[in-house]
Amino acid sequence: MAGIELDARKYTILRAIIQNYLETGEPVGSRTLSKSTDLNLSSATIRNEMADLEDLGYIFQPHTSAGRIPSDKGYRLYVDMLMQEKEQELEELKSVVLEKTDRVEKVLKQAAKVLAANTNYATMVSAPVNRRNTLKFIQLSQVDADQVVAVIVMGGNVIKNKIIDVEEPLSNETLLKLNMLLNTTLNGMSIEEISLGLIARLKEQAGSHSKVISDVLDAVADIIHIEEDMEIYTSGATNIFKYPELSDKQSAQEIIHAFEEKQQLAELVTETLSSEENHGIQVYIGDEAPVKTMRDCSVVTATYDLGEGMKGTIGIIGPKRMDYEHVMKTLKTLQSELDTINHKNSKE
Repeated sequence: MAGIELDARKYTILRAIIQNYLETGEPVGSRTLSKSTDLNLSSATIRNEMADLEDLGYIFQPHTSAGRIPSDKGYRLYVDMLMQEKEQELEELKSVVLEKTDRVEKVLKQAAKVLAANTNYATMVSAPVNRRNTLKFIQLSQVDADQVVAVIVMGGNVIKNKIIDVEEPLSNETLLKLNMLLNTTLNGMSIEEISLGLIARLKEQAGSHSKVISDVLDAVADIIHIEEDMEIYTSGATNIFKYPELSDKQSAQEIIHAFEEKQQLAELVTETLSSEENHGIQVYIGDEAPVKTMRDCSVVTATYDLGEGMKGTIGIIGPKRMDYEHVMKTLKTLQSELDTINHKNSKE
């Protein structure tokens, strides 16, 4: 790599010059760097390092009394190092998320089983979904001549990949520009904040590659839809047959069907999570239930919170004469245990 001749201090100063120049558009001097950054170096030391960077061709002086600006060689090193750092961050993030996801999945499956055994009712636990819905990072990479992959990281470190067709191969420079455009504009934004005006401005800045921007934004919108790909773990559905007032009716079959195909359970989760303050226990009796097939039942739900906007729902479905005190106590205990997963993970 071109930067092999740079030690860490020189690269840090080069990076500071580039970032300062990107922000201001003005040549950068040693005094500016010593004041506006946390380099903790004297102006004289910075001046000496800048002279070396200039000799190596990474920066130059546009006119005599001015500070320095990056050369093409300086930009290239910065971009190569930035992409390397981002790829490394993404790989580390993926491995952490995969490990965490696997652990959480096992806990939730077990939780549904324990809940069913403990209450003798039908139970469900939804995997955490992102309620904050903010974008953390987007990376476009060329797959082949006709396709790029968009790696989209959402709040809660939800990572999704989306293949996007392109009409012609995109150069590294084009991908870099699109990545910088997307991340500087959209980082930390929710889908609600991405207005038509913002989309139009992004497309205009992307020029001939506006379709790629449009496809990436479509992918982000798809990811944010809460019902899509929602994992729901269930247990004890056949417990419904233990209660004559349910097993004698068609409703038992309907409930079993709801547990098998899960779409109605997803609606129940959506309803429970729709209110941000719904962190307590919710009790739906008969016709109050958000799901029609459960109108002969009582449904008790609670929301658990893993942090970073990641929330899920625990639900118990049984007859109207269920032991509410026992159910609510059991739910509260499980809710607290799931909430602590977040604190354990944040300390790791």
